[in-house]
Amino acid sequence: MFRPEYIQELQAGLARDSVAFLPELILCVGIVLLLLLRLFRAFDRVHLGWVALGSSVAALAAAVGQWQGAYGFEPLEQPRDSLPLFSGLLVYDNFTIYLRVFLLVFTALIIWLTMLTGIPDREDSADFYCLLLGATVGMSLMASANHLLMVFIGVEMASLPSYALAGFLKGKRQSSEAALKYVVYGGGASGVMLYGISLLAGRYGTGYLPDLAVGFSKAGAHFDLILLMGMLFIMVGIAFKLAAVPFHFWCPDVFEGAAAEIAGFLSVASKGAALALLGRIVLVLAGISTGGTIDFGASLNVANNLVPSLAFFAALTATFGNIAAYLQTNLKRLLAYSTIAQAGYMMMGLAALTAEGMSAVLFYLIVYLFMNLGAFAIVAFLRNQTGSEDLSSFRGYVQRSPLLVVTMGFFMFSLVGVPPLAGFAAKFQIFQALFDAAEIYAKPAPALSNTMYALVVIGGLNTVISLVYYLKVLKVMVLEKPIEELEGQAAPAPRLSLGSSFFASALAAVVLFIGLDWNGLYICSDQAVDRFYKWPKVSAPPVSASVGAAQPKPRLTAPLPTKR
Repeated sequence: MFRPEYIQELQAGLARDSVAFLPELILCVGIVLLLLLRLFRAFDRVHLGWVALGSSVAALAAAVGQWQGAYGFEPLEQPRDSLPLFSGLLVYDNFTIYLRVFLLVFTALIIWLTMLTGIPDREDSADFYCLLLGATVGMSLMASANHLLMVFIGVEMASLPSYALAGFLKGKRQSSEAALKYVVYGGGASGVMLYGISLLAGRYGTGYLPDLAVGFSKAGAHFDLILLMGMLFIMVGIAFKLAAVPFHFWCPDVFEGAAAEIAGFLSVASKGAALALLGRIVLVLAGISTGGTIDFGASLNVANNLVPSLAFFAALTATFGNIAAYLQTNLKRLLAYSTIAQAGYMMMGLAALTAEGMSAVLFYLIVYLFMNLGAFAIVAFLRNQTGSEDLSSFRGYVQRSPLLVVTMGFFMFSLVGVPPLAGFAAKFQIFQALFDAAEIYAKPAPALSNTMYALVVIGGLNTVISLVYYLKVLKVMVLEKPIEELEGQAAPAPRLSLGSSFFASALAAVVLFIGLDWNGLYICSDQAVDRFYKWPKVSAPPVSASVGAAQPKPRLTAPLPTKR
């Protein structure tokens, strides 16, 4: 039977692509299993969190195996070229594997947390974890997208389950209101993003990011309204997921209305996937990734357009988030604005538009996972003990549960960036990447160099501002008198389980350990961006000079398939 050549190519590569896509396939199997178990009445009396946790751990084991070179792939320490999957719609590289490990570690931890706090209950566990795993699959697609169509599909796959999760507390009116706001704002952002994708696809006749990079380089410094509008609309959709100012307005309301566990999931996983997607898009379109020889002059032209915009919104996001957080009295709402500010710090690393900047962001993401999840976990434990999430309800709480307050102190000081905790190492990486970028841009683009130095100053000032409201949380918990003492009542004994104590202590220990020895994580994050081209530190490069003459040519042994 005669088969077209491209059908034979698809069949030949299907097995390889499926193995490379193995972690996501395992999560899909877990979703199907949860849905099937839901059909049997016997499982209505069983909490299915163990099934979801097993699926996420199995997917994590597969991702770690890919990291170490299992399944026929080269280990991370060896040169690994980018591998296009499914006709180039996705890409398999070190960056993809790193983000998979990040998302799956976080998913396993958040499932463990929900089982400790009792949200969801046994009856709703199957539905809840199907949504959670489905959102994780979508976020993984965002991190590996190589085509504008997959960018949109990944964002929607991550967003739709998140809308339902935000309103999962069905008996709470505030939760339903938060979900409705999230859906309305998210639907508008998705529509704007899709319109931007259609503009770029119509302008260049393709949606493949490497092909779009060629079109961007040819555009050079010429003004192109369609190109500008298309990129702007796509960035709106990503900025919404990132909760970057001025597209942040949904974040505090949704976090306050949703359960603390869901707010923690959205604050870390959603931000991580959005930053990974934004980083891949801007670095690829700027011509700073593999794909043959790279025209330094063309890349510099794109940098002149992208860097000021990214830097402006990064500074605005960090500053607004820190200032707004100072006025909050609800602990979840305070952490929501803290999340916005932390996104601004990470956007500063992206604004450098260098592989080193992206590596610093990846380092920050791992640290952010533990310290921010730890903070939201403490909020969930406090909610279960007091029935409140208002900061005033935790006055003098150190007398009731010293362990919770001490671990909360670890997370708060780490979010500020106080040494020797991991938050200091993360911010150090970001500021170091900005300094290095300033040196790179010093001669060919002095304005960009000054922008990098300005970001360092703004980041430092924001760190000082953030210290005020993070310390306010600890001040209330440690120095102020308990409400029961003011009312002449006896404080109730805390009911913190052994599992909850271990969970909080383990996260705090990781935050301290990374702060004391961050070399291993630094090496891993640097290896994750080895696909991206590193700018040469030159004084005055020829405008049309190819980088390949002065630098090792980027590795690309698996070319993108011909599009039909």
